[in-house]
Amino acid sequence: MGFVNKQCTVPFVLVIALIAAIAVGSLSSWVVLRAGSYSKLLPLETGDFTAEVEEISYDQIPMLDSDSAARLGSRKLGELADMVSQFETLPTYTQINYQGRPVRVTSLRYGDLIKWITNRAEGPPAYIVIDMVTQEAEVVRLEEGMKYTTAEHFSRNLHRHLRFNYPTMMFAAPVFEIDEEGTPYWVCSRIVKTIGLFGGTDIKGAVLVNAITGESQYYEEVPTWVDRLYDANLIIEQYDYYGRYHRGFLNSMFGQRDVTLTTEGYNYIAIGDDVYMYTGVTSVTSDESNIGFILSNQRTKETHFYSIAGAEEYSAMDSAASQVQQMRYVATFPLLLNIADQPTYFMAMKGADELVKMYAMVNVRQYNIVETGQTVAECEENYRRALANNGLISNDKVEVDQSHLQELEGKVAEIRTAVLDGNSFYFIRLNQMDRYVAINASECPLVVILNVGDVVRLTCDAEDTGTIFSGTKVEVLTPNADGVWETFATVEPLASAESE
Repeated sequence: MGFVNKQCTVPFVLVIALIAAIAVGSLSSWVVLRAGSYSKLLPLETGDFTAEVEEISYDQIPMLDSDSAARLGSRKLGELADMVSQFETLPTYTQINYQGRPVRVTSLRYGDLIKWITNRAEGPPAYIVIDMVTQEAEVVRLEEGMKYTTAEHFSRNLHRHLRFNYPTMMFAAPVFEIDEEGTPYWVCSRIVKTIGLFGGTDIKGAVLVNAITGESQYYEEVPTWVDRLYDANLIIEQYDYYGRYHRGFLNSMFGQRDVTLTTEGYNYIAIGDDVYMYTGVTSVTSDESNIGFILSNQRTKETHFYSIAGAEEYSAMDSAASQVQQMRYVATFPLLLNIADQPTYFMAMKGADELVKMYAMVNVRQYNIVETGQTVAECEENYRRALANNGLISNDKVEVDQSHLQELEGKVAEIRTAVLDGNSFYFIRLNQMDRYVAINASECPLVVILNVGDVVRLTCDAEDTGTIFSGTKVEVLTPNADGVWETFATVEPLASAESE
């Protein structure tokens, strides 16, 4: 026993020292003692919503959520016979600003271990980009495949690659992004503990790993093309620390004066060249209404709180869904927009196929004011009119920005029809065009009397980039006595025009 005691002295002392270090570290990080430090993790500024948040243009409003983007990405990959049999899409779609457009991007992964063995020499040959506005999916093929991903094995596995090169750093989950030239990178945010030994999780820079070559570099200040440095859940956690403890720990338990929490759910919106995380803020004693909102820059963590009392997000989603309950559409988690100086929830309405069918706007302060539309322009026009009818804005603010609309004139070359969601749509193609303009007959009855050969003026959304324009207006033209084409005044069927 004497010999054993002598041999165990050093290990015993080391274990006791380790336990003591853990105890002291945990105590120094305990929120009960360090509530003030936890409440200061998130730099928070109070702002004026209508003054600081400008009305966003149509080409910046993301109209897809992550589930819809994932479905579009999977469908697009399924169209490529040479890839779909070997690769799958990663389930994580990162929303970024790419060349001035809000998009979601994701990498590919091997279908299984055998497919990894047969394809690992080249690596995943492409990534997927989903345009959040036009809802178009694109598979971007690379000249050289990505050798370093989270789906790789052995030394090319991204986590192991980071550990070999940066053995003393802790990292958050890697995020897939592309720079402005389309080069794929992994943004690996560095985690640091700022309160005691184990508390106050925060981010200090990131390691950027080139997904093709594996080259990596640590930046304390990341390049401006990086959009996702701070994870939304970390920002929410830090705000909740502020909301609970900015008046002390005891107040969070007893009295609960000015104690607030973020609401369930969040969304992203592009402002300028950055992506901001949005979520609502509610009182700890209420779950039916919001007292305000936060917008947080995911690259810099600059966060603004806007004090706007109104409906909680899920109440607004239910209100929008009830507006079109006969179609059984489901509302996506809303975005917070400034429409005519009114805080407004904007959300897409999805069908059973997870694709966007129409759009809805709900006033934050008065969530009984709800309007929908087949296009964003139509939805906003209806919403502005409802605001004016309720006395919230003047009539001169009802007009919607028409800069995104264009007029097309020509002779009708082809007319096709289809019934979509209970509405009759006419798809019109003019001479010299390879795209169609879709017109809803319930909104523009004149379209039903058109004939091939009629000369028309079609008003449509210039920002649509697919095969079909969204049309909003049809005018039938006829020459006057001076030979000038002008709008025909009646709605009777017309004889075909002799010339264009």
